Amino acid sequence: MRYLHTMVRVTDLEVSLVFWRDLLGLREVRRMENKAGRYTLVFLAAASDLDRSAADRSPEVELTFNWDPGTYSGGRNFGHLAFKVDDVYAACQTLMDGGVTINRPPRDGRMAFVRSPDGISIELLQEGEPLAPAEPWTSMPNVGSW
Repeated sequence: MRYLHTMVRVTDLEVSLVFWRDLLGLREVRRMENKAGRYTLVFLAAASDLDRSAADRSPEVELTFNWDPGTYSGGRNFGHLAFKVDDVYAACQTLMDGGVTINRPPRDGRMAFVRSPDGISIELLQEGEPLAPAEPWTSMPNVGSW
């Protein structure tokens, strides 16, 4: 397992970039826009990490800007912690066996979400290519929020 990034929701991407990039000194390493989902993701890394490969970098900060205005309360501006795992199905099975609810099952063989005992959202991402769709995950519904 490797700690990848921490996601923070932002209400004004440009103002947030001034803080994180220009004032704090992080550097943008990639940006993804999803027109269908109506959001932009900006990943930032420490300047000292930029000459390293993505696999050798420290964890990144992911700024998530939802295009439709919203107000975040109750900690919803903090999104999740993300970890890359060797087998997302095995990781989820271990968690389920330990009594953890799989809030967003890995139906796509790539991504799942669970919550810590304190309600912190955790994203599990499959290392490499997604696994082939498999039961019980394919037909498992989302539970709660993540």
